[in-house]
Amino acid sequence: MKTLSGAQRRYLRGLANPLKPVVVIGKNGLNAPVLEAIEVALLDHELIKIRFLEFKEEKKSMAQEIATATHSVEVGMLGHTALFYRRQTDPRKIKIKLPE
Repeated sequence: MKTLSGAQRRYLRGLANPLKPVVVIGKNGLNAPVLEAIEVALLDHELIKIRFLEFKEEKKSMAQEIATATHSVEVGMLGHTALFYRRQTDPRKIKIKLPE
């Protein structure tokens, strides 16, 4: 996925404020079922929050791994919660219109 401008990241972070984490990474870490859950969440929502309960020291490297594996963009990280965005491929299902 293409990179996002600062204004687009700021816009997405604003949209994410009321969102709750849809995926939680716990003691089992980043495994196939977790990646599958992230993939489904991105298809459904475009913009998701992921909470790290464990692996708090490795969260930055894990966030990069998630972005690469799911072809998404890490929009930001606040505390132990990361924010990811992937534009919907079906034009009829696009929920978020990014500013230019």
